[in-house]
Formats: sequence, C-alpha cells, structure tokens
Amino acid sequence: MVFSFPVASLKDIVAYCDQRTRRGAFQDAPGALNGLQVANDGKVTRIGAVVDAGLVPFQAAVGAGIDFLIAHHGLFWNAPEPLSGPAYDRLATLIRGNCALYSSHLPLDAHPEIGNNALLARQVGLQPLRGFLPNPGGDIGLVAHCALRRTELRARLESLYPRVTAIEFGSEEPRAVAFCSGGGNSAIPALAAAGADTLVTGELREEHFNRAQEERLNLYLCGHYATEVHGVKALAAELAEKFGLPWAFLATENPL
Repeated sequence: MVFSFPVASLKDIVAYCDQRTRRGAFQDAPGALNGLQVANDGKVTRIGAVVDAGLVPFQAAVGAGIDFLIAHHGLFWNAPEPLSGPAYDRLATLIRGNCALYSSHLPLDAHPEIGNNALLARQVGLQPLRGFLPNPGGDIGLVAHCALRRTELRARLESLYPRVTAIEFGSEEPRAVAFCSGGGNSAIPALAAAGADTLVTGELREEHFNRAQEERLNLYLCGHYATEVHGVKALAAELAEKFGLPWAFLATENPL
C-alpha cells in the first residue's frame, strides 16, 4: 500500500505569506529582511511557527519534520557576520534539515486580522478602534475601546499570561486601551495623542515607571516573547488550512 501525504509548493506558500502579511508595504528595521530567509528543496509538507530564530528552535523544527518555519524574529538584524560558530550552526541546521525559514516582524505585529496587536486586544474581549504608532505601510499598534474597569483588565491579562507587571497610575475606568506587542518603548510618547492612558505591551525600560507616575498611566507588561506568539500561530494555522498541511507551534518557554 502506498500512502500519499499532502505536499505544497514552497513558491506558493511564500507568495501567500507575502500577500497576506503585506510584506512589501512595510518599512522595518534595516536588517529585518522580512520574507523567505532560507529556502528548501521547493516542497512543503509540514508548517511550524516560532517567535525567535535560533539553533534550539531550528533543531526542534527539524526533529518534528517541519520543512517550512515561520519566525517573528528572523535570522538577520545586524551587519553580515562570518558563518562560523553559532551563526554556522543555525544555518547548517536548517539546510541539513531541508527546512525553509520565513520571517515576518512588523508586518505581523500590525496586521488587522492576524497581527499580534489585534489578537492581543481580542484576547481580552476588546475590539480594535484605530491604529497608532504610524509606520510606512500601516500603523503598528492599535487602540481599542474599553468598557472594563482597570481591575478587570488586569485580571484578564493575568489569566492569559504567566507574568504580568502592572503599573497603575492612570484611570480606574480607562475608556481606551493601547496595544503594542513586544517592546513598547516607542508607544509611551504616542499614548496621549492616541487618546489612551493605558497600554498593554511586552516590556519597557526602567525609566517608564517614573513616567507612568508623572503622566498618570496604566502600563501592563506581559512579556516580549509571550505577546508575540499570536501572529506566527495565526499565520501558520491559516496556511495549514489553505494548503491542507499540518502545523505546530514550537514553544521555547522564553520568560523574557
């Protein structure tokens, strides 16, 4: 008996990801290189999703038979580095395992349906109203209408995330909540213009505690990693359904 398993074209998968994430429209960090970062033999049978590109996630993906891996934080951010040591090990793991790597950073933070911020808002039962943090290609963050008391918002976040740091100097009944997954440093100066005194984000700098006191802000820090698992999962699940392939999220238990 011969068993046949679903196979999709790498070219078709990448084209769908590029279109769905609006990759070409977004300006990102200079070295982000969103899109296909490492190719495989041209066939995809199993999709994986991770937050961070790295040796251990790559080893887990190859061990699970994944040949198309989506990462929020890809391989390339800085100037080119010699392909030796850890840099060689990362790339060699993908190539030997025939595992393609696709990265989507800001496009997958900002997407109004499968983006980290839209999914963060909907997790706590809030509907997005408008964007904030303008960027070429579209606003990165979003603002949602809030009918919750501050205590209920915090309780919902604490039920979803293992570590929530709550800094509460703003209104007890915030009428709007801003969302900025991952690092929220750039979001703080934009809150007033966005009509919000409450921000849900991943992490902030130490100095923002004093700023929250002075500007009467509510800040909820839920973890950089933890707030950026949503987009890669959503894109992988969507690809799996469209192309009839299995998918898996590979957690690394990153506490940061």
